[in-house]
Amino acid sequence: MKVVLSIAASDPSGGAGIQADLRAITAHGLYGMAVPTALTVQNTLGVTGVLVLEAEFLARQLRAVLSDIRPDAVKIGAMPGTDHARITADLLREFEVTNVVFDPVLASTSGAALGTVEAVELLAPCVSLLTPNLPEAAKLLGCDPAELVTPAEIESAASELVKRFHTAILLKGGHRTDGSFDDFFLPPEGDGIWLPTRVAPPCGNHGTGCLLSSSIACGLASGLPMLESIRRAKERLSDALARGLSLGHGNSPVDFR
Repeated sequence: MKVVLSIAASDPSGGAGIQADLRAITAHGLYGMAVPTALTVQNTLGVTGVLVLEAEFLARQLRAVLSDIRPDAVKIGAMPGTDHARITADLLREFEVTNVVFDPVLASTSGAALGTVEAVELLAPCVSLLTPNLPEAAKLLGCDPAELVTPAEIESAASELVKRFHTAILLKGGHRTDGSFDDFFLPPEGDGIWLPTRVAPPCGNHGTGCLLSSSIACGLASGLPMLESIRRAKERLSDALARGLSLGHGNSPVDFR
């Protein structure tokens, strides 16, 4: 059985973080493992607290897993500090882990700080694909999100991210304000491609970034090429969003199965 490891924060309401990752991995029929980087206080209404786990404890968790069950792919989510990122990068290199998808959760939808630009810089050499949304891309590039609106601006931003981090980029369009939610994929070498996004009923999208990135990791773990992994993950997420799950009093989680 193929194995995918999630390294991310915990969401006790199950909509995002390692809980969402494990739901996606299980839905793909793969074996999921999870190493939490932080515990959050959150529900559909937002994040109200974050407890960061000690970096040394993160290291012990990762070494215990990697020395016993080798993952075929890894999804990284919230990486709360430089020590955590450095330890994670060192262990990924030590155990020669490949197929690493990094969703750089620099902040939750409600604004809680869950990661740093420095952590992304430290992990980038180990990463196969970086999947920022537009606000995260703006933070990584040190620009105003208002500068990432038109297709040309988004393509230019993706190019700058590839040059800076030397990895493939999936620049997600969920925060676009021009009426389109299409994503732009750019590999380290070669041309970029726009990937259409089906607009689903706006019932709830809590955890979509986690579900997308972990689904891409599942595709890579199964031996699919990166672009095909992305296409299939987007289609599956669109189907899940279209089912319109309604739970809680805020932004509902997604019916991913």
